[in-house]
Amino acid sequence: MPKKLKKMNHWTPLFTQEEIQTRVKELGRELSRDFANKDVLALGVLKGACIFFSDLIRSIETPLTVDFFITSSYEKTKSSGNLKVHYEKQETAKDKNVLIIDDIVDTGLTLKLLREQILKENPRSVKICTLLDKKEKRKVEVEVDYVGFEIPDLFVVGYGLDYENKFRNLPFIAEFISKQ
Repeated sequence: MPKKLKKMNHWTPLFTQEEIQTRVKELGRELSRDFANKDVLALGVLKGACIFFSDLIRSIETPLTVDFFITSSYEKTKSSGNLKVHYEKQETAKDKNVLIIDDIVDTGLTLKLLREQILKENPRSVKICTLLDKKEKRKVEVEVDYVGFEIPDLFVVGYGLDYENKFRNLPFIAEFISKQ
C-alpha cells in the first residue's frame, strides 16, 4: 500500500485481492451455469460496482448485453436514505433475463427501486448479484440471489467502494476509519 494512503487513514483489511478474485471466479461459474442459453442483460450499478462488474462479467461464459445505472445514496459514511439516479440504462429489459450487479447491499433501498423499475419492462427474470451483503442494515426486504461475501455493519472501501469518491482503486477491501 502506498505510504501516503497509510498516513491518511487506518485500514482494517477484510478481504485480500486473492480472496476477492477467487470468489468472483466462483460467482462467474455459478452465473454461467444458471444463465446458460439465456438472453442476459447485465446491469451494473455505478460507480461502486465498476471493478466488481468488470471482473465478474469476464468470468461469465454466457454471452450477455451490458448496461449501467449511476446512482448515489451515501453522504460521507452513512446512507442518506434518498436515492439519486444520475444515469438510466439504455437497453430494454423486455423478455430478457436481467442480472443487476451491485457492489454492496445494505439498506436495500437502491436495489428495491431498481428492481421495481426493471419489472415494469416485463423481463423474463430479474436476479441480483452483490459483492458484499450487509444484512443487518436492511430497511426494506430485497432478495439477493448471488452474494460474494456477507459483512457486518462496517464502512468499507476498496475494489470499487469509496469514501468521498476516493480509494476505489485499492485492490483489497478494508474497513475504513477516517482520522479526520
